Amino acid sequence: MDFGLSEEQELLQETVRTFVENECPAPRLRELFDAGVGHDSTLWNDMAEMGLAGLLVPENHGGAGLEMLELALVSEELGYGSVPGPFLGHALATVAILEGGSEAQKEKWLPGLASGETIGTFAAAEENSRWDPSEWSVEEKDGELSGAKQYVPNADVTQLIVTGCSRGRLAVVERDADGVQLEDAGGIDRSRPVFHVRLDGVAAEMLEDGQGASTRVRDAACVLLAADSFGLASKLIRISTEYAKTREQFGTIIGQFQAVKHQLARLATDIEPTRGLFWFAAHAFDHLPEQAEHVGALAKAHITDRAMNTARQSVELHGGLGFTWECDVQMYYKRAMFNRAAFGTPDAVRARIATLGGW
Repeated sequence: MDFGLSEEQELLQETVRTFVENECPAPRLRELFDAGVGHDSTLWNDMAEMGLAGLLVPENHGGAGLEMLELALVSEELGYGSVPGPFLGHALATVAILEGGSEAQKEKWLPGLASGETIGTFAAAEENSRWDPSEWSVEEKDGELSGAKQYVPNADVTQLIVTGCSRGRLAVVERDADGVQLEDAGGIDRSRPVFHVRLDGVAAEMLEDGQGASTRVRDAACVLLAADSFGLASKLIRISTEYAKTREQFGTIIGQFQAVKHQLARLATDIEPTRGLFWFAAHAFDHLPEQAEHVGALAKAHITDRAMNTARQSVELHGGLGFTWECDVQMYYKRAMFNRAAFGTPDAVRARIATLGGW
């Protein structure tokens, strides 16, 4: 049995990594991070031209018709480069419509999402870190939504906001519709700014099978956050290793110290084995639906936790420089914090895993 990637999947990943290296190198990333906007329209348009906006969308709606594993591989590379932009929210909005929309709704929204001309995002969180569909409270009455959502990624540059509603339903809202109010939430990750969204009698279209789709979107989010975290952790290990080869202390390159060697080796052996965890979670999403929720939650809890530990130790390996704005580590550190908290902290996700196991 082959547990590796196909040639096409490897080519996709290599193509995205080359694109990120060329179009969003560290100096450009720092410019975007310093600006705090979390979006570069040229970068997004180039990603859309590559087909990344519509990887999951069927070919008859203008997409590539690929699966969650391919989307996760792209997410890994975007995490490796800490690429700013609306990719995460857009991908989740696309999953929501694919899984919960009627044929007419898919025909209406998927072509624009696949081309990237329409940018979508997904509004899940509510007050007190309520991310799960069973906890949503936004009410729908006569086709209008009222309530509030928190930490909606890139809501300022989107056209569609797929919104989680009470009883686990989903609705599509136009960002510019009357009654939609955005407030910058001041998120720590400048590569993915988040917004509080207030809905006051906003016209919305309910997805036909939103209740069935909402948990699928949550599972997709777990996979993509795990993949992104794997990518950023791998990059932090590389950054820290290169720094250890050049930084001198007491007249000696710190990479020659046994303690530093051991610390870097532990980080690598902590992260690399988790690659198979998010690969399997992505595979299960499409092919093993009875396992998808469980393994997706495991991947999210485990990999985001280890990525956060990698980020902390990368700061330590950089010494006093690691705490400064001028050090690239801080950009990845903050992205790791976002990934760890989004859709539930590792403790919250592990509690759900325990419940699924009947504990």
